[in-house]
Amino acid sequence: MSVFGVISMFGGLALFLYGMALLGTGLERASGGRLEQTLEKLTDTVLKGVLLGALVTAAIQSSSATTVIVVGLVNANMLKLRNAIGVIMGANIGTTVTAHILRLSGSESTGFFMAFLKPATIAPLALIVGVLLFLSSKTDRRHDVGQILLGFGILFTGMFTMEAAVKPLAASPSFSAAFTAFGDIPLLGVLVGAVVTAVIQSSSASVGILQALTTTGQITFAMAFPIIMGQNIGTCITPVLASIGASKNAKRSACVHVTFNVIGTIVFFIAGYSIQAMYPLPFWNLPIDKGGIANFHTVFNVVVTLMFIPLAGVLEKIACTIVKDRSHGSETEGMAPFTLDDRLLVSPGLAVEHTREAVVRMGELARKNFISAVSLMRNYDEKEFERINENEDLVDRLEDSVETYLLKLSHLELSESDNRSVSELLRTCGEFERMSDHALNVAESAQKLKKSKSEFSKKAAEQLGAISEAVIEIMDLAIDAFKTRNFTAAGNIEPLEEVIDVMEQTLKDRHIERLRKGKCTVDAAFPFVETLSDLERIADHCSNVGVSVLTYDSDQNVIDRHDYVHKLHKGQTENYLDKYTVYTTKYISRIKK
Repeated sequence: MSVFGVISMFGGLALFLYGMALLGTGLERASGGRLEQTLEKLTDTVLKGVLLGALVTAAIQSSSATTVIVVGLVNANMLKLRNAIGVIMGANIGTTVTAHILRLSGSESTGFFMAFLKPATIAPLALIVGVLLFLSSKTDRRHDVGQILLGFGILFTGMFTMEAAVKPLAASPSFSAAFTAFGDIPLLGVLVGAVVTAVIQSSSASVGILQALTTTGQITFAMAFPIIMGQNIGTCITPVLASIGASKNAKRSACVHVTFNVIGTIVFFIAGYSIQAMYPLPFWNLPIDKGGIANFHTVFNVVVTLMFIPLAGVLEKIACTIVKDRSHGSETEGMAPFTLDDRLLVSPGLAVEHTREAVVRMGELARKNFISAVSLMRNYDEKEFERINENEDLVDRLEDSVETYLLKLSHLELSESDNRSVSELLRTCGEFERMSDHALNVAESAQKLKKSKSEFSKKAAEQLGAISEAVIEIMDLAIDAFKTRNFTAAGNIEPLEEVIDVMEQTLKDRHIERLRKGKCTVDAAFPFVETLSDLERIADHCSNVGVSVLTYDSDQNVIDRHDYVHKLHKGQTENYLDKYTVYTTKYISRIKK
């Protein structure tokens, strides 16, 4: 093959890889992370994991991407190692879909309709339609469909270019001799398949290259047999690299992938050559075509998976033996409340959802801090005060992690929906962090009260308890509204916030009156007023969260929050006045007694 042929072949390979990446990205964007979220949630049995792993990998056209996502989920403590094993096995089956798509380019057909369905016809049409949609689209959906079609067309164009470049090899004696060596030294074929796949980090791509080489007519089943098995070992390199620096269980999930493929290859290798030695296969030395490559690739992965489904526990034990736990007391895994893992950035939709869980965790910590801080007003405990400080530090660290993670996420190619989610997460992250700050302020007011050896009057304590209960309820509504997209809860926040505003002003006036009459000391007056201000500010931040949830799905690009809230207060939204009356009866009546 001439220098120009080599250039043409590698140019075709470049197009092939780019088309595959474009196709996978388009499919992931179109799914909005839903496929990966399903993979995360529905893996309670090995069989379910296998099916989900196969479906997700077939959809995103990359077993490497699926296994990297699995490593990330395990590292983030969102997926158990046992649940991950089935997904990893299923990914090997799903990756065979690409080979079956590529085999269509070699199918022989007659008639206009069948010829029209061949990739040689469909690929250019996909490129034409894809370019038109991609360049003219004004919506995410059309843009993603255009990208999928472009990826499909470019993938086959690269395939056709590689096929054209390697056709002269059919008459090359040296090429024939080189591949014959794989039949004589099958371990060399396994090694070549593993190395090539490891370099390009895609078994689908390396199988595609092998399918392109079958057009020379020089590739026999005996030559392809060891190479295909080696390709399944080579694809393990991506999750192995992804597990570097990860948790023990994340390393074990990568170890499971390697163990599964290596043992499967050894078993299949020994069985295959034993059968050939005892009962020579009639097709062993015959040329193999694209369909034969696709079929064997599928048979290998399906048989190995079926063999290991009952042995998932054994794979787990092997992984735990290879990646051992350290001595008790030195292992810190699982102690952090949440881990945002860069490995999940391969799937923006999934990364957005996991960031949402981290932000929810911030809200829950802020709520816990507030409840503890209010309890300090009644019964001060220095250890509890220290725990509140520790939780506040944790919330601050989570905020930094979330903001850094979202910054990385914003640099990726995101759908419009994901872009809006990133903005919403940034805003809500800040709201929850400030709630935690105000909760700490309440704890510090309790500490001042303790140091001054002062205490609130019985009436002041009762009134503070009433408004505190209202604030706990509004925090619950805000967290629930954000966590579950509960629009009912979000709609209840604003009337309760208005009630808390009224309570805060009323209690301040009452407290000033008690202070004027000498029923309360000056040392107790300032902590009480400061606490009321902090409670009112927490309610304001909850209001911001509620409005963010209610306006998130709006088609408007810019929403005037103040105008929106003004409409709420004027009763121009459903049920506002009814809920305001309910909360007035529930809370304001208590402080007026």
